[in-house]
Amino acid sequence: MSTITVNKLRAVQQDFLPLHGTDYVEFYVGNAKQAAHFYITAFGFQPLAYAGPETGMKDIASYAVRQNKLTFVLTTPLRSGNEMADHVYKHGDGVKVLALKVEDAASALEETTKRGAKQYQEVTKLNDNDGEVVVSGIHTYGETVHLFIERKNYNGVFMPGYRAWSNPYFKTGQTGLQYVDHCVGNVGWNQMNPWVSFYENVMGFRNILSFDDNDISTEYSALMSKVMSNGNGYVKFPINEPAEGKKKSQVEEYLDYYAGEGVQHVALATNNIVETVMALRSRGVEFLRVPTTYYDDLLDRVGHIDEDLEPLKELGILVDRDDEGYLLQIFTKPVEDRPTLFFEIIQRKGAQSFGKGNFKALFEAIEREQEARGNL
Repeated sequence: MSTITVNKLRAVQQDFLPLHGTDYVEFYVGNAKQAAHFYITAFGFQPLAYAGPETGMKDIASYAVRQNKLTFVLTTPLRSGNEMADHVYKHGDGVKVLALKVEDAASALEETTKRGAKQYQEVTKLNDNDGEVVVSGIHTYGETVHLFIERKNYNGVFMPGYRAWSNPYFKTGQTGLQYVDHCVGNVGWNQMNPWVSFYENVMGFRNILSFDDNDISTEYSALMSKVMSNGNGYVKFPINEPAEGKKKSQVEEYLDYYAGEGVQHVALATNNIVETVMALRSRGVEFLRVPTTYYDDLLDRVGHIDEDLEPLKELGILVDRDDEGYLLQIFTKPVEDRPTLFFEIIQRKGAQSFGKGNFKALFEAIEREQEARGNL
């Protein structure tokens, strides 16, 4: 039995914060309508729900989009001089909320705050004709927050305050994205271990994998990372921090442009990465590319895989193996004007790791983009 599996079983037995996965990811953006259109047309989401002045929310516009078990919420302030507007001005478009599914939002808040979490939102009951959603929340790194979402007594389209939203003129279908595999946070110098301790002590997570600057480094830059997982493994949060290198690392560039700590990327799971990446690329999504020499000895490094190598090479999909199987992954270029947030597309064929064998090739590709921006 692998170390990851043993840790997972041990954590389930003492889990005081049972989580059932990611409920939604909310982005604060400068223009929610345009952002929603981007995720619908480029990533294959479907329109789901809308909140704004027409639904009683006078100061925001918010669009929820969904694909399978994956829900994004794009929210923008309609006025200046408030926390949301200040967030967008400071950080640009980015992730504000990582919302987690719970059975009991009141218990989730009590268990985390008594262990040291700072409350972001008190227990709040939201009601409409479709039932009740209970929400609470805590602060985490930077201005990122976790909301605990209890929706067992709700049958509506998304949340009270939202109404169903559709547009018959959208022509795109889904791209095969399934759910959030993991979300990666970038934190400042010497802040990785304090946030690892936060997830361990406050939320009952376990450190299932660690990478130091010997694992994640190139000729020019380096970073360190630890992967935190909840008891059942449904929620995983790798935490990155910079490490000393000859030049500016990708984490340092992120911290500069985001003006602080935040979510670096969201990994989206698929059951067929070749079909998904082909669909995304045909809609204009741009991906990082590694040199074709990466594939020259790929099968020697990872062993037998079920996939044909040529489509992987054509699309730039990376492969790595651990004790439990292999995975396929690829990373988009930043999806904002600032070089901050990007997405990972991942397909797991048994592997529970995060692509350690691809780090060097991937980060060299990122460095080429940094150099083009003048930020390496």
